[in-house]
Amino acid sequence: MPDLVVGVDGGSSKTDLVLADTEGRLLSWVRGAGTRPHTEGMEITTERLARLGRHALTAAGLPDTTPVSVGAYFLANVDRRTDERLALGQLTRLDVAGRTLVRNDTLAVLHAGAPDGWGVAVVSGAGINAAAIHPGGRSARFLSLGDITGDWGGGLAVARAGLGAAVRAGDGRGPATRLRQELPGHFGLRSVESVALAVGSGDLPMTALHGLAPLVFATAAGGDTVARGIVERLGDEIVAMVTALLRRLRLLRTPTPVVLGGGTLQNDQSLLRDHISGCLATEAPLAQPRVLDVPPVAGALREALLTAGAPAAAQRRLREAVADRKPPPLLATPP
Repeated sequence: MPDLVVGVDGGSSKTDLVLADTEGRLLSWVRGAGTRPHTEGMEITTERLARLGRHALTAAGLPDTTPVSVGAYFLANVDRRTDERLALGQLTRLDVAGRTLVRNDTLAVLHAGAPDGWGVAVVSGAGINAAAIHPGGRSARFLSLGDITGDWGGGLAVARAGLGAAVRAGDGRGPATRLRQELPGHFGLRSVESVALAVGSGDLPMTALHGLAPLVFATAAGGDTVARGIVERLGDEIVAMVTALLRRLRLLRTPTPVVLGGGTLQNDQSLLRDHISGCLATEAPLAQPRVLDVPPVAGALREALLTAGAPAAAQRRLREAVADRKPPPLLATPP
């Protein structure tokens, strides 16, 4: 009987957990809340992940006590080695798998999109982060603690910038933009000022603004100069991350895969991707940008199968299964 493995891609807004076996069969795929140990604590985060794993076993028709051989957990907001060690200790205590690996979620993108296991990966989902691995094994990453470490980007940053630009257009501090007309309707409100007041009072959680990002992208694609500037700012931040990592690992003169993953990069945002490619052609001409063509959880599963000693054919089979399967909806009631 083949062993069971679990691959986990934990983002800030959602977590994908896939249960599979070492023959490459996808047994179940469940989606839960994001991994936010920096705000909720590592104990709550890891206990939720353990429950999500048990839910996946049940969804596959197995007892929720069925042993899992390897669990590969690639988690957002686990940005330091100390965070990784803490998460590993908690997950080991919870007995989620016989062998457990914990990495930052950017590396799931790298493992899913770089066939030789090295290069640069950028994740731009709700937030943003990037990491790189040298062919010789050295790595480079960022502190990624938000504003205090100079981070800007991802869907939430785009949404906040769009709302701010729309308010400024109305009070005389900024240029006119279609965002004033496009954004309020997302929440059924009359004006962007009403949206801002609702966020300021707590009636509308800040995280709810993430849903505005697609409207900013659509407005930019429609020719709005202000919205386009926000999208290009995101592209500039991504290019700055990539070139910094290439420079730190001395890879600027080496053809290097650059894997772009996450919702704001994988959702057919051609304006953003074209801007990134154009800038990289100037700043790092040997960089080879590519948009990830599978959900990032495929990278976590690849690492789990490698650790379990599964054959290459099983890895290919499971990657194809993940690519062909529509991701599940977020669980309405967390397990």
